[in-house]
Amino acid sequence: MEKLRRVLSGHEDEEQGLTTQVLDSSTLSFGTRVKWFAICFATGIFCSILGTAFLWLPSGLKLFAVFYTIGNIAALASTCFLMGPVKQLKKMFEPTRLIATIVMLLCLIFTLCAVFWWGKKGLALLFCILQFLAMTWYSLSYVPFARDAVIKCFTSCLS
Repeated sequence: MEKLRRVLSGHEDEEQGLTTQVLDSSTLSFGTRVKWFAICFATGIFCSILGTAFLWLPSGLKLFAVFYTIGNIAALASTCFLMGPVKQLKKMFEPTRLIATIVMLLCLIFTLCAVFWWGKKGLALLFCILQFLAMTWYSLSYVPFARDAVIKCFTSCLS
């Protein structure tokens, strides 16, 4: 009954319009999108650096894991301002990025699990390292031929 009342009064269209506006980055001006991308990305970098600083404190591994993970999430979320959340999610789960995305997301989750539920500091540190590697590999997927260049570089160094 409530839904029918909203449709008849025109509020249903307003709600859908707002949802569409939020999910579609093109409704924001280019300057606004770039500004919020920069703010979110800088926040992510700041949290990651702050987390790394906590690593050197006597019992700062938990804070390191939390801030490093929040920093990576913020940096990843920053691109939503450039292309929109729906397009970002579609790109994240394209076949070329699927494995990197899954590994990255699992490492984000496992880092927090290792710190808060399992109480394994060494495992948390390992997952932070894997987070970094997965995030790097994921980011390289947006640069044409970057992954191929990295693979070629490593194979030439190892042979």
